[in-house]
Amino acid sequence: MPAQINAIIATLRLWDLVDVLIVAYVLYYMYNMIKDTKAAALLKGLVVLIIGTLLSNWLDFHVINWLLQKSMTVVLVALPVVFQPELRKALERIGRGKLFRKNTLDKEELENILTGMTNAVITMSRHKIGALIVVEQETGLTEYMDTGIRIDGDISNELLINIFIPNTPLHDGAVIIKGSKIMAASCLLPLTEDRSLSKELGTRHRAGIGLTEQTDAYVIIVSEETGTISLAHEGKLQRYLTPEQIKDILRPVMCDTKLTWQDIMQELFNNLRRKK
Repeated sequence: MPAQINAIIATLRLWDLVDVLIVAYVLYYMYNMIKDTKAAALLKGLVVLIIGTLLSNWLDFHVINWLLQKSMTVVLVALPVVFQPELRKALERIGRGKLFRKNTLDKEELENILTGMTNAVITMSRHKIGALIVVEQETGLTEYMDTGIRIDGDISNELLINIFIPNTPLHDGAVIIKGSKIMAASCLLPLTEDRSLSKELGTRHRAGIGLTEQTDAYVIIVSEETGTISLAHEGKLQRYLTPEQIKDILRPVMCDTKLTWQDIMQELFNNLRRKK
């Protein structure tokens, strides 16, 4: 055995080590992505089927082994359907690579936007006005904007409060923010299917969590019953946050936006012109 191990070590190249590290990182990334989700339980069931198939083959249980092999075939065909949300999420994360990024909001403009948002949240929390504010990231939210009323207005404390005042035409639903603009209001969001959530969380919270399970958006939620301020992201909910904490979380998020290929070419052109 030691001789075999030494022989394997002797044949190892640097690229083999890199290969193993890449695979280990991918597996670790996949584990972090699916843990605490429905996919984790499904994978456990798949592992049980594999172990059962191997044991039945070893013990010569021919009928059981035949049934398990057929079951494995069906499971493998069904995996892309069963894991569709997780696969979609993984592909979106790959597509949202952060290789080319730049700041499009200057510091003063960003602080004004954050102040307007947090002041509105403070007022709505104090008066127990329910609110659902979505901050778009790399994943486009056009399909959700289309379910509401287009606004395309500048972000301000007054406008946000007026939108969510009870019994007004736009108060029921979510506001979607893109960059420095309120793009739409009264938007419909998908509800989460997570049954482990607390029963005290209503439709507003479940809609906020549901959207962040499918996109990379950040969602600010103000409870109509308690005035509690929460933030949803990547299917997780942080509750009992202060407006300053919301600011600290959103500040690096909102100032970092995608750099388009047109921006890259323009920057190259400008550099060449400066050199001349």
